[in-house]
Amino acid sequence: MGTRTGSTELLQQLDLKEYEATALAHLLSAGRTTAPDISEATGIPNARVYGVLDSLADYGFIKVIPGRPKQYQPKSPEEILERAKENRRQQYEDYCNDVDRLQEEFLDEFRPLYNQADEDVTPTAELFHVVDVGDPSETETRQLYQNASEEVYVITNSFAYFDDVESAVNAALDRGIDVSVLFLDPRKLPEEKAAVQVDIVDEIASEYPAIDYRFSEAVLPWRGTFIDPSMNYDSGKAIFLVEETDVPDHKRQAAITENGSFVAGMKRYFDLIWRYESLEPQPSV
Repeated sequence: MGTRTGSTELLQQLDLKEYEATALAHLLSAGRTTAPDISEATGIPNARVYGVLDSLADYGFIKVIPGRPKQYQPKSPEEILERAKENRRQQYEDYCNDVDRLQEEFLDEFRPLYNQADEDVTPTAELFHVVDVGDPSETETRQLYQNASEEVYVITNSFAYFDDVESAVNAALDRGIDVSVLFLDPRKLPEEKAAVQVDIVDEIASEYPAIDYRFSEAVLPWRGTFIDPSMNYDSGKAIFLVEETDVPDHKRQAAITENGSFVAGMKRYFDLIWRYESLEPQPSV
């Protein structure tokens, strides 16, 4: 029985090599069989097929039945998925243990070098660093939610990336973090972005009633996320980008700052718009 290309590609998403995915796809469709039969059915060279099957057994995806010849039997699709997750968890735990073991040596080696180099950094250079807009900026945004101890504030047009940070938002709410979102009035948005905003707002209203949100009456000069501002200017972190309507997001960079004074200024700005230049109910488009 031949192996469907789609099945092989699907299994490769579990980080299997091509031969491994091909062999497992065949086993899942053919059931218990021998290495020579797998080689003949899939085109995997006979010299390679035993190593491929040993790897699948090591991953916990198949059973090896002793005998002459040995036979190989796949585990159920459900078991394979669970084992794939467990394998990745174990890899992560092993990696963390490796990092922990080198921590003392690493810090002894690099902390003095870092501290010495850091003395030459000017206050202006310390104020910001940047990441590309897209996956890097969304990763930084998720970390803000994860690291927040009291409050998260969001200024956004439509919150189109909400699905990409939703798990972090949900976890923050579960920890009792206050989340406030300042959307742009949908009447100021292009029709397609306004439609996206409607869907996101409906989801927030139904699934996350603890989130406060309002709608800015005017286009704001920047958008982003900031956490834990203090009027003592001693805490907070933010990621933001300035409004540039003629530059697509994928060509832009977002600025990140941990300057407490700057984050406090962002909070003052947020409060002014929230109190005096925003609408509470969702405006009709």
